[in-house]
Amino acid sequence: MCQFPVMTEEKSLEGLLADIRGCTLCAPALSHGVRPVLQASNAARIAVVGQAPGRRVHESGVPFDDPSGDRLRDWMGIDRETFYDASRLAIIPMGFCYPGTGKSGDLPPRPECAKTWREPLLSHLPGIELTIVIGQYAIDWHLGNRKSKTLTETVRNWQSYAPDKIVLPHPSPRNNIWLKKNPWFDDELLPPLKKRVQELL
Repeated sequence: MCQFPVMTEEKSLEGLLADIRGCTLCAPALSHGVRPVLQASNAARIAVVGQAPGRRVHESGVPFDDPSGDRLRDWMGIDRETFYDASRLAIIPMGFCYPGTGKSGDLPPRPECAKTWREPLLSHLPGIELTIVIGQYAIDWHLGNRKSKTLTETVRNWQSYAPDKIVLPHPSPRNNIWLKKNPWFDDELLPPLKKRVQELL
């Protein structure tokens, strides 16, 4: 079992990342095994916060290394090289390990992960000026009571959280129907998102 972070101890980001990548806290609940996947640097100015790695990312160990990542990079207006430059962009999902698959898709991120690692990790990323909040689990944690009643309403009200946060639906192909039903997303939200990302890069 992994050691919990010592909150009173001054630890470098490198040391904290090593602890996270060696964590086995949720191992008994992870049928596919433990493989924390994240990317972070003290220099990053943008944080991408999603749910948890999917099966393909679990296998490759590369965050958003799937069709969802392709769509997200398109939404942000950046290429793979920029996306995977840790000095520019942190990728810190709510759960760092693949939680497995349920009846209607991937299971929720393990709650132990955020409880154990999120506050210590965010405290080591002082340069973050934009957090891209993706999906309901990230919205719940990062917006709390500021969120609207539904994901659609929260995304539609994205300007209420800007410029330090921009809320997105999950870029998974599973959300194609949602995107077709909400054409305003492409027209109203994506241009400001791309502009804000470019400003910070």
